[in-house]
Amino acid sequence: MFQGVLTKMKTEIHAPINYYLLFEDSFLHVNTLLEKKVHIELKGTSCLNCQQPKPIYRQGFCQSCFFETPSAGEWIMKPELSTAHLNIEDRDLAYEKQVQLQPHVVYLAVSSGLKVGVTRKSQVPTRWIDQGAHQAIPIVEVPNRYLAGITEVALKAYFNDKTNWRVMLQNQGDFLDLAAERQNCIDKLPAEVLPYLAKEAAMQLAFPVVQFPEKVKSLNLGKVPQYSGLLKGIKGQYWIFEDDTVWNVRAHEGHVVSIAVD
Repeated sequence: MFQGVLTKMKTEIHAPINYYLLFEDSFLHVNTLLEKKVHIELKGTSCLNCQQPKPIYRQGFCQSCFFETPSAGEWIMKPELSTAHLNIEDRDLAYEKQVQLQPHVVYLAVSSGLKVGVTRKSQVPTRWIDQGAHQAIPIVEVPNRYLAGITEVALKAYFNDKTNWRVMLQNQGDFLDLAAERQNCIDKLPAEVLPYLAKEAAMQLAFPVVQFPEKVKSLNLGKVPQYSGLLKGIKGQYWIFEDDTVWNVRAHEGHVVSIAVD
């Protein structure tokens, strides 16, 4: 049995992707659970910031920490609000400089459909894996988060920036010519980022899935604290079970769970 505080699964590029759950004193190679009966039980909560057993509000944080910790600032979800390049603090300027003033990639990816997104260069291809994208290609690689944010805003007028997680889990996304799609969006880019055009080829990603769900049913441990099922796949940050139940690990960050396997 494994027990601990959930954080999002760590991944390793492979064919298919390798997934790991990391706990304080152990780890679980999730791929080895495929075709096995898995038992999940909610034991409590532990805020990822203060470690207190408070209700989890968002992103693994209790409510007070969510509105105080620099790692949950609004610029995380809206990169165009980044201000570290102007030496302007949001919650903690030293932290914001560390995260915002590093290379960022604006990309096109296909998970449920073609979408535009932003990630730190250090998070390629992790970000694409977490979204369940089976294809991705960089558009620009810029020196800070603000430039990536204004690029994404410009491209959102033409491309979706959200993933339909149900379609992604059902593996209904098409395969596209991403090099051509990238070329077609160059004239839509802000002038400030034209010197930073990317040239890398598209990446193809394969996920460890034996059976995709036909009708997706989401497991919320806050409402159903115990669940058992035969694991059939892992995609994005989801576990997929034989009865079409899917469990979003990342949505349960900060929850204490036990996991047992028959």
